[in-house]
Amino acid sequence: MHVKKTIEAVTKRIIERSKPGREAYLAQLDYHAGKGPHRSALSCSNLAHGFAACGTGDKAALAGDIVPNIGIITAYNDMLSAHQPYKDYPEQIKEAARQAGGVAQVAGGVPAMCDGVTQGQTSMELSLFSRDVIAMSAAVGLSHNMFDAALFLGICDKIVPGLVIAALTYGHIPAIFVPAGPMPSGMPNDEKARTRQLYAEGKVDRAALLAAESASYHSPGTCTFYGTANSNQMLMEIMGLHLPGSSFINPGTPLRDALTAEAAKRALAITALGNEFLPAGRVIDEKSIVNGVVGLHATGGSTNHTLHLVAMAKAAGITLTLEDFSDLSDTVPLLARVYPNGLADVNHFHAAGGMPFLIRELIDGGYLHADVKTVMGEGLASHTKEPKLNNGELVFEDSPKMSGNDKILTKHSKPFAATGGLKMIRGNIGTAVSKISAVKEDRRVIEAPAIVFHDQHEILDAFKAGQLEKDFVAVLRFQGPKANGMPELHKMVPPLGVLQDRGFKVALITDGRMSGASGKILSAIHLSPEACEGGLIGKIKDGDIIRLDASNGTLDVLIDATEFTNRENAQPDLSANETGLGRELFANFRRNVTSSLDGASAI
Repeated sequence: MHVKKTIEAVTKRIIERSKPGREAYLAQLDYHAGKGPHRSALSCSNLAHGFAACGTGDKAALAGDIVPNIGIITAYNDMLSAHQPYKDYPEQIKEAARQAGGVAQVAGGVPAMCDGVTQGQTSMELSLFSRDVIAMSAAVGLSHNMFDAALFLGICDKIVPGLVIAALTYGHIPAIFVPAGPMPSGMPNDEKARTRQLYAEGKVDRAALLAAESASYHSPGTCTFYGTANSNQMLMEIMGLHLPGSSFINPGTPLRDALTAEAAKRALAITALGNEFLPAGRVIDEKSIVNGVVGLHATGGSTNHTLHLVAMAKAAGITLTLEDFSDLSDTVPLLARVYPNGLADVNHFHAAGGMPFLIRELIDGGYLHADVKTVMGEGLASHTKEPKLNNGELVFEDSPKMSGNDKILTKHSKPFAATGGLKMIRGNIGTAVSKISAVKEDRRVIEAPAIVFHDQHEILDAFKAGQLEKDFVAVLRFQGPKANGMPELHKMVPPLGVLQDRGFKVALITDGRMSGASGKILSAIHLSPEACEGGLIGKIKDGDIIRLDASNGTLDVLIDATEFTNRENAQPDLSANETGLGRELFANFRRNVTSSLDGASAI
């Protein structure tokens, strides 16, 4: 299929830019893949330890090199609603593997923290770094060299990116990602957001707020708004690492169970012991990375992926930049309206046609590379089909040609917006990113005095004290990866929303991050260089006039250049970021982490 000129041009420059790293990566992949079934390298003692806990049949199978073995990496815990359904997956996978003539073992578990639990809490400062811990933990699990393929069980914010980094580090073996699906729809997300604003205004009490939150987040499964977790699922499908149409099937349903079993069978089919060898490092290439960015723009996905996709690509020897995101955003139309970019949730999106419909529309419009490898081995066109049960058997059928609800999911010829939801922002204090898909057009340009903060709770306190009843740009600094691990900053979103609804012009500039729930407030986030590294955001003073123009991608402090240059950078005491709730253990991460432009990676 033909792709648009801009898509082709961006892809070509990524290929050229990445050539040294990608060639070295593929050489390593081929070296390890060429060594054949990995258990053959183990001594008898090694092997005996590796299958000591197995049943008699699995032991006999693993004693040779003919029967393929799947390593399961799981992010199961029963505190996270999204990951609680994974409890029963290992036994389902093992049984499916046996029926298909293979074996499966749980190779290891990885940590999985919930940003919903840690929002506004000290422990959120570990969240971004958990991505790298997850990658390393998964690598330890696979290091036993017992496995011919891997199944990765993970969904939420940093978990999937960490697992992808691990899968690509072990890119010489096949990998399939197995989702658990979203919880059924509860209280509408816009009603939940309204209750949050009423609470911020003091118009409802904590009991009412908790009741609203509990009605929204109410059962096992992924949260239903389109934040980072569901953006992860979109990415895994559009990049070819999920089975077709599997991202948004609810937990505990027969179709969900059938897809889990099929993932195990498919993983066995694509090992080096069969005829369809599809190592993960060949599935993910420059084209599939571009497809991921296109999907992010077409759905108004999470800004967190301007960090995560950069780090994921790097693990495959590919160099992705914010400029690539920006140029693709200027070309790719917005085809989905899912909260916070609309009123629908991901269940409504799925019912309207979901990923198979979206992928077909993007292929037909020339926005996706269809000639990529996927875990189905048939190119991306195989992901325009949707899974169904026919007399108890899993089948993949062509998805409907028309959207089930064109207010949620539309054709490429009738987009909701001509361009994607992410903008690259440049100016005299650095480079940032802005998610504008949920920001009304008349609010995308703001020029107002700065009010400087060093903690999101300071914004809450100023709001409660009535100090923010005016036009202003909140400058929230020393929130970058080196300063405090770059926590998500959502506690001040409801009060800023209240002020905007009261008619004030408000915006936010920060070297921190806000993720897929950024919402209706104009924001320039991930500002780099960060204040802790001497970034010029550290020189801004209260009252400085700031102009943020997200439509044209500009951000400037309107001040004499000489005066600005001669100012001292702020030097707040950051020692409180170094201890408590495990932060002591992450000192080396803060010390060695790269900038947000380079994926904020510490490994």
